[in-house]
Amino acid sequence: MKHYYAILFLLFAMCLNAQSIKIPADTMVVTTLTTTIKNKSISYTATTGTQPVWNEKGAPIAALHYTYYERSNVKDMANRPLVISFNGGPGSASVWMHIAYTGPKVLNIDDEGYPVQPYGVKDNPNSILDIADIVYVNPVNTGYSRMIPDKEGKLPERDIFFGINADIKYLAAWINTFVTRKNRWESPKYIIGESYGGTRVMGLANELQSQQWMYLNGVIMVSPADYQLYGTGQPIYSALNLPYFAATAWYHKLLPAELQQKDLLEVLPEVETYTINTLMPAIAKGGFISETEKQQVAKQVAYYSGLTEKEVLQNNLVVPSNYFWKALLRDKSGQTIGRLDSRYLGIDKTEMGVSPDYNAEISSWSHSFTPAINYYLREHLNFKTDLKYYMFGDVHPWDRRNNTVREDLRQAMAANPYLKILVQSGYYDGATTYFAAKYTAAQIDPSGKLKDRFTIKGYRSGHMMYLRKDDLISANEDIREFITKASSNGKAAKYTRE
Repeated sequence: MKHYYAILFLLFAMCLNAQSIKIPADTMVVTTLTTTIKNKSISYTATTGTQPVWNEKGAPIAALHYTYYERSNVKDMANRPLVISFNGGPGSASVWMHIAYTGPKVLNIDDEGYPVQPYGVKDNPNSILDIADIVYVNPVNTGYSRMIPDKEGKLPERDIFFGINADIKYLAAWINTFVTRKNRWESPKYIIGESYGGTRVMGLANELQSQQWMYLNGVIMVSPADYQLYGTGQPIYSALNLPYFAATAWYHKLLPAELQQKDLLEVLPEVETYTINTLMPAIAKGGFISETEKQQVAKQVAYYSGLTEKEVLQNNLVVPSNYFWKALLRDKSGQTIGRLDSRYLGIDKTEMGVSPDYNAEISSWSHSFTPAINYYLREHLNFKTDLKYYMFGDVHPWDRRNNTVREDLRQAMAANPYLKILVQSGYYDGATTYFAAKYTAAQIDPSGKLKDRFTIKGYRSGHMMYLRKDDLISANEDIREFITKASSNGKAAKYTRE
């Protein structure tokens, strides 16, 4: 009996002394590693940890978890580029590009991006770490990043972090601190954002330059989300889906023979031209379109999309994306196609309906990313915590008001002759389509005076084009080339009259 009470007392004491699950506001773990990139041995340090976000009184209100890769033995750090990397959501961790695209490690997946067991990571011979150092940043409530309570245990107000402009403001201040701590003020700087990260980095470009006095060489947008387009119900947004429909129908071999026998890149320019010159004006006419024109447009949309004329007419020429994902293969295999990558297939309870039961691609990606990032941070980078790694965190409601990021980017480019833009998109991405990204780029500067500073690249995969091995290689090469071209090469930042 005495032994029994002793055990109870010990357990009670352990409970009293147990630590609450939290992450330090300011800490780091440094690991020295080696990898091979483009057939060359690269030594580097990986620093993973947290850095605070402070309020106006200098008190920490959040701890942002980051991972920073810096190549070793670099003699001229002033000319060594620094890439600051974000994913999107909003509410998504930086895991996706970190361990599948630009970083020194990538997932164990097959050549098309599907999960392979055992889960984990392997060397990335295509990483851009050979030419640039990289920091992957997790905004508040993503990854291990968390808000910090005050002395009374009260958390800061959510609107400090969760909104288009709030997000941009605190992250710009955090970047300033990071660059200062790591002595990178001299370095050429690039920011890269995927999906909602595209919105983030458009706004960050101007915020960094105008409020932190930190000038950039490049902004890279990967499958960018433009919320000035989405959900507006405008003819523009509806029409912009057609080139994506055509690409996906081509991939699944559902286009008419005369189109199917062509290469994808021969088909898309034709569809893009039709979209701008014919489909947009037709949708803009709404119910006042003539019956003859409506029939003609429905026939052509069906020709390019793999759907039937009847389906297009039943949707009044405005075919919702979710209907396309559900219906394209309905009379063929009865499967659905993925939203973010329409190469992926799903199985619904019923073949009828207007929207898939689930996103087949997200299920596949979560399969491989979740175990890999938890394993990698703990076992490779030695960052130990009981805190849950949030692949997707609680950041809603998200304040979308006063969205001026397009104009912010234009202003940043106008004020900084060095600043160049790279847009990367997958042809089979049905969420942030490649043609919507091209449209956004064209709208940023209506004058056309900045257009030569934009580079737009497309890939034969989806939202995370880098999951496909061939695109992992080419997309990283495109970033390397962009960083090289965006380098100042000793030239002064100025405009001339020539």
